[in-house]
Amino acid sequence: MLVAPLLLVLFVPFSPSSGAQLPNQTKAKDLPIATNGQPFPWDRMRLPTTVTPLHYDLAIHPNLTTLDFTGVVRIELDVHEDTNTVILHAKQMQISDVFLLAPEGIKRLKVLEYPRFHQLALLSDSVLIKGRKYEVHLAFAANLSDSFHGFYKGSYRTSSGEVRVLASTQFEATFARGAFPCFDEPAFKANFTIRIIREPRHIAISNMPMVKTVELPGGLLEDHFDTTVKMSTYLVAYIVSDFKSVSKTTQHGVDCSVDVSEENVNLAAIPDFQSGAMENWGLTTYRETGLLFDPEKSSASDKLGITKVIAHELAHQWFGNLVTMEWWNDLWLNEGFAKFMEFISLDITYPELHVDDFFLAKCFEAMEVDSLSSSHPVSTPVENPTQIQEMFDDVSYDKGACILNMLRDFLTPEAFEIGIVRYLKRYSYQNTVNSHLWESLTNKWYSGDELDVRAIMDTWTLQEGFPLVTVEVRGREVRLSQERYLKTDDPSPSEGFLWQIPLTYKTSASNTVHRFLLKTKTDVLFLPEEVDWVKFNVDMSGYYMVHYAGEGWNSIIKLLQHNHTALSGNDRANLIHNVFQLVSIEKVRLDTALELSLYLSRETKIMAVTQGFGELVPLYKLMEKRDMKVLENQMKSYIVDLFQDLIDQQEWNDSGSVSQRVLRSYLLLFSCVRNYAPCVTKATQLFNQWKDSDGTMSLPVDITMAVFVIGARTPEGWDFLFEKYRHSLQMSVKSRMKTAMAVSPLQDKLKWMMEQSLIGEIMKTQDLPDVVVSVSKNPHGYQLAWDFLRANWHTMIKKFDLGSSTISYLVTGVTNQYSTREMLDEVSMAACLHGSNRAQAWCKTTCEHTNVTVLSKGKNSLSI
Repeated sequence: MLVAPLLLVLFVPFSPSSGAQLPNQTKAKDLPIATNGQPFPWDRMRLPTTVTPLHYDLAIHPNLTTLDFTGVVRIELDVHEDTNTVILHAKQMQISDVFLLAPEGIKRLKVLEYPRFHQLALLSDSVLIKGRKYEVHLAFAANLSDSFHGFYKGSYRTSSGEVRVLASTQFEATFARGAFPCFDEPAFKANFTIRIIREPRHIAISNMPMVKTVELPGGLLEDHFDTTVKMSTYLVAYIVSDFKSVSKTTQHGVDCSVDVSEENVNLAAIPDFQSGAMENWGLTTYRETGLLFDPEKSSASDKLGITKVIAHELAHQWFGNLVTMEWWNDLWLNEGFAKFMEFISLDITYPELHVDDFFLAKCFEAMEVDSLSSSHPVSTPVENPTQIQEMFDDVSYDKGACILNMLRDFLTPEAFEIGIVRYLKRYSYQNTVNSHLWESLTNKWYSGDELDVRAIMDTWTLQEGFPLVTVEVRGREVRLSQERYLKTDDPSPSEGFLWQIPLTYKTSASNTVHRFLLKTKTDVLFLPEEVDWVKFNVDMSGYYMVHYAGEGWNSIIKLLQHNHTALSGNDRANLIHNVFQLVSIEKVRLDTALELSLYLSRETKIMAVTQGFGELVPLYKLMEKRDMKVLENQMKSYIVDLFQDLIDQQEWNDSGSVSQRVLRSYLLLFSCVRNYAPCVTKATQLFNQWKDSDGTMSLPVDITMAVFVIGARTPEGWDFLFEKYRHSLQMSVKSRMKTAMAVSPLQDKLKWMMEQSLIGEIMKTQDLPDVVVSVSKNPHGYQLAWDFLRANWHTMIKKFDLGSSTISYLVTGVTNQYSTREMLDEVSMAACLHGSNRAQAWCKTTCEHTNVTVLSKGKNSLSI
């Protein structure tokens, strides 16, 4: 995901909770006002810890005809301080029949609501005594959500055209409160016993196996599920649908069960799903493209992507489910670990996938975000739901994974594994903070002394950004210095930053990987002998950039020109990335970076090739956007000429390893999009043959994107492709067709696609972000995408939730196509006219240069 220096934030200045406090001890004059006009006895976003839940007994009855649901929940409470008030969460639901079940009997409780914080206050006329157990009983009702979170409605279309409805849950991060009253914070772990009432034509599934089904009056059935392990509310899940259940026991004795639509009886997934997948304990849910695999119709990229998604969710069973971060500020303890483990586990389980080829891409993506002044620390304070949603970004996922990989390399894999096992055993079924992890990983390793892992890793998790290490070799002396790498004209945000950097390096004298911990602003290390070249950050195991001062870059260029295989493919990708990124901050001249790129004519490794494209293509697109025809054609010719031999070597079939197949698909798609004549001719021939066969001809899967893109350039080809998309039930094929149609030069078709994705009948609304961003990358569509985003902003934030990674992806994906002052002015005006509170700081500096007046802000506003 490409991220521009724009963030979506609705910042509300809530006071952070400073720990448990008796709600009834707060002064009335300071209290917020409940919906009935009375003082609400709690004034903080975070819940008090005077009482905590032990067990939920939850009964839910969704009606898939009226699209609403009712329910009853009984919550067993443990009282830690005397109180007469219980504060918990509920959002947009009707609450009734609220009782306290105490040892002395049943009492009705008074209920106050404070919607701003999604909180309920249950008031008792007698004191709940410390050390005793109580139960509260609440009945509730609400509509199924129209969004993709909470307890929401979904649908799918059968092969006969019939639309069928289902109800599914997505509770992470703060959406369980919209499905039932609960203590909706990750530290409030409890056991859950769930019952679901349904019609006989439906089935119900939840986190645990079904224990029994009871017949109810009126022909309804009630499914009883076993009690869960102790877990957080965001992991609760249940689905009611007419899917079919398919079960299998693995070779290791693990029972696996999936529930699938009638049309995909050998597959499993949720038809309407915003995320890629969700790790609900015992009921992992997936987007269709994140799980559905057909060996005959899915590409190598599909296989790789699906396997990674599954590995990620399985990793969460330990990192997130078994051991959970205490609060959302440390989300990376869940997501960074799961992202890291998806690569580690696949490298061991499926070495033929060569997933280490693709790990670097995650670090490059994280650095793209982390190099901006709008970045945030891996661990950063958050309070309200919008701020929490914003944590689900490349920093928490990809940077988290990259710094874990760096630590693993520094400690050695063996020591790292021992520490992680210690961490998981020590904190099973509990909640953790950063320091718990560092304590588990601390061991005697470095220079014979105990390594202070916390001192090292706090510099990587508690401050934003990452370091640029400048290296200058003078004989045997290597001078080192560090500074924050930052893409800004203002130097002040980079001041005061210091990292403890686990440096690795190797030289022309030896293949041995050397290590050095750079703890200060500058330092010097000494080589045993003078060398021709030195390469730092071996295989890019570290999350930092390197600038080779003096003659450093020249020695690297000379090496690549004469013997590029002396360095690994990952090392070469790392050098390409670093040198072009240093051009953007004027540390290196563009001609130096282009001279280094010349070696790419002999490159065959996927990461180095794709990184070469990743750095060179934006230069071409920049010239394209600015209508610089001469330079644009020169740059396009330069790129095609550079990779022509490699492109010409590609066969139009599905042979080779996963990496080779992914690279082939990438190269052929690029060359067709850039009008390389041999590619266009071949793709046109294949598309016409496929069209003449009415789509029955079997195309090699890995080359279909290139073929579809060329076919979608004509109105007839686009219409044919759309008809095949409309009737296909194979998700990976539909995804490729959708992308190809979105890069067509036919502007009326592009606009129609976005409109239909928003409506959600012919094209699913869950695909809208991908459609809009794909259109924005199209030189014929980026203005259409921007206009569409502005015109439908309020509808989209209601559907996808303000602050979510989806909305961020939409805004950054559309606006990062802009490259002129006029376009910046237009984006700035939209932000400043519709910005939220946090946009003020950005607008104050930016809008002064664009003559934009900051006006009043709306509640659901587009913001920076």
